Amino acid sequence: MEYRIIKSPSSGTLDILFRRKGSASTIPIENYDAVGLVQGRLIDMVFAADVAEKAAGVTVEDIKGHCPQNLIMIAIFGDTASVEAAINEIQYKLNKDKVGEIR
Repeated sequence: MEYRIIKSPSSGTLDILFRRKGSASTIPIENYDAVGLVQGRLIDMVFAADVAEKAAGVTVEDIKGHCPQNLIMIAIFGDTASVEAAINEIQYKLNKDKVGEIR
């Protein structure tokens, strides 16, 4: 998993993200001053989105891209402290929880 936090994202950066969103939001994205970008495998990003939304008052969106390694990216919108808390919780949970494999 890779991540970056953008504090006070520029209008151009937000334009890129909103053009690449997977679909129209069912939840309005409001009152944010930071965006956390997290990239990884699909299974981990679905898990990460759930962890982020439960850990802090953030909104998570799927971001479309063209990655030959089949990685996907999510964007976490919220205030800076909430985005940082969400990413910290994602890191903790991904390291703590075991990944199972069905055989």
